[in-house]
Amino acid sequence: MNHKPARKPSSADRTLAEQVGIKAERKLRARRRGPAGVWFGLGMMGLIGWSVAIPTLAGAAIGIWLDKHYPGQHGWTLALLVAGLAMGCFNAWRWIAKEQRAMRDEEEDDDA
Repeated sequence: MNHKPARKPSSADRTLAEQVGIKAERKLRARRRGPAGVWFGLGMMGLIGWSVAIPTLAGAAIGIWLDKHYPGQHGWTLALLVAGLAMGCFNAWRWIAKEQRAMRDEEEDDDA
């Protein structure tokens, strides 16, 4: 038995009343949430900043500790600082990508 997955109806397939209803529902949901505001933006910047800063500082601290207790030809501080920075940037990138996906999925759900 050949079963085709159901496709989402396009905006051309919907009646005018359905389209108006969907847009009205989206506007009501946005009003309930309220505007994001300055504090929301600052909070997001802070969250992303800390997600980069903490691994960077942790890498530097571990590097300093290793250099103090196990001195060698090459220092660990700079290498672990860069590794922590890379890990923090990767974490921030993943978090932003996840948030963008969630926003896009929410918009698609609103359009469906």
